[in-house]
Order: sequence, then structure tokens, then C-alpha cells
Amino acid sequence: MTIPDYINGRWIATLRNDQLIKAEAQLHAVFRRQESTEKARCGSRYVLLQGPSDLVNAWQRWLLLNNETRSRGLLTAHRAPGRA
Repeated sequence: MTIPDYINGRWIATLRNDQLIKAEAQLHAVFRRQESTEKARCGSRYVLLQGPSDLVNAWQRWLLLNNETRSRGLLTAHRAPGRA
């Protein structure tokens, strides 16, 4: 699935439930990778909204889809980092 650079409600509304869950999982993985990198770099000084713009954008993009999954009553499950 191709996820657009700019995510908005109109695009989200076109997604079927299975597409939404897949896109949400993809964006969650991107966010978690960036978050893990930033946490390793900053340690105890880590603050999400004070991080690099790429991290904040990844969080915002994932959050839009995560909110929609919740509003549709869909369940999402993500593996813990480092677990197969």
C-alpha cells in the first residue's frame, strides 16, 4: 500500500478496515524505529515533541491512523521492539 506524504481525513475515509490496519501498522513501525533511535541518542532527556521534525511527523502520521482505528472499533496489535 502506498501511503501519501500528506495524510488527511479524506484519504483515511477511503480505506477499508483491513487497509487501515495495515497502514497503521506500517506507520507505527516507522515511528517506533525513529523513536528508539532518538531515545538511544537522548537518554533520559528524551521528549517526543521536542525531538527532530522527522520523529514528530512520524508520530503525527501514525496517530491520525491510530485514532481512526479506535473510532472504528478496530483492534491493533504491535510486537514489542526486539521481539520476533
